[in-house]
Amino acid sequence: MDFTPSPSQQLLIATARDFLRRHCPPETAQRLALDAHGFDEALWRRMAELGWPGLLIPGDLGGSDGSLLDVVLLVEEMGRAGLPGPFVASAVVATSLLISAGHTRLLPALATGERIATLALVEEEGSFDPRAVSLRGEMPGRFSGRKLFVKDAHVATDLIVVLSDGDLLLLPADRPGIARLPFDTLSGEKLFEVTFDAVEVRAEDRLGRSAGALGVALAAGALARTAEMVGAAQRVLDLAVEHARTRVQGGRPIGGYQAIQHACADIVRDVDTSRGLLYLAAWKVSEGVPAESDMATAKAYAGEACLTVARRGHQIFGAIGYCEEHPLHLLHKRIQAASLDFGGAGLHLETVARAIGLR
Repeated sequence: MDFTPSPSQQLLIATARDFLRRHCPPETAQRLALDAHGFDEALWRRMAELGWPGLLIPGDLGGSDGSLLDVVLLVEEMGRAGLPGPFVASAVVATSLLISAGHTRLLPALATGERIATLALVEEEGSFDPRAVSLRGEMPGRFSGRKLFVKDAHVATDLIVVLSDGDLLLLPADRPGIARLPFDTLSGEKLFEVTFDAVEVRAEDRLGRSAGALGVALAAGALARTAEMVGAAQRVLDLAVEHARTRVQGGRPIGGYQAIQHACADIVRDVDTSRGLLYLAAWKVSEGVPAESDMATAKAYAGEACLTVARRGHQIFGAIGYCEEHPLHLLHKRIQAASLDFGGAGLHLETVARAIGLR
């Protein structure tokens, strides 16, 4: 199978890499990770001017008619740069859900970056399995409860809330009774507890009872986060190889020592295998081919392999890799966070087990 990017995809990759090199250098990524708000509105507007938030949205709604494979290639570059922000939450997860649910009203504003949406799914168990949801609500009526680990809720204008009976609600984030409380995170990602206190639900807030749409969104989110891991791991590889070439110890570059050579070779293996599994799953989804087990395999494998890459990077760099002045520590933290988002290895390996007939 040939996964060589098409000319348009090559242009997307080259544009993204150049843009992020200029507008999101490691210093900016680190600054935003340490900042409580952690959102650069000017950077988001520039991304919107390039059409990135509307990549998945149909052209007649202001988007670019892109595929999930296009998104994966773009997010891989974002992961390489350590780009923070709500792109995956809004432009991938929420957008995929709304398209699959046939809800188009919000899509033009999402395409321009004017509005930002995020998914409120996880509850007390910390599981991304929809079967773990217990929050109940009546429509029309009111409901109370809370959701945990809601990504970028502080900049979201709209919340997609998952209820226990499979119903999906699209609520404005500023509706009375909704509060957003930040969590402290090691990675610098902005996660929130969102509480609902007798929040009014109107008939027009209901997206419907669509397990299929939610499944599409969760798969897209898992692959996007896998792409982030692959991009970050590739950056670790680039940094490690450059360090091995230039760091002199014992009278020669450390890359001349077999132990360092083997460590770099192991990193190449893990990065390339993770990328291959990711591209296969994204290609199948883009072509409409069943890909549930492929997606699960890619997410589970990359979660372990890319963390191994980060750890080997620390072994090659030594103490400097843990300092805030060096990008390695932030890449490691982002890989760790992405490996857990949209389900850790355990959840996805259960999917693989079912696919091969294990119970």
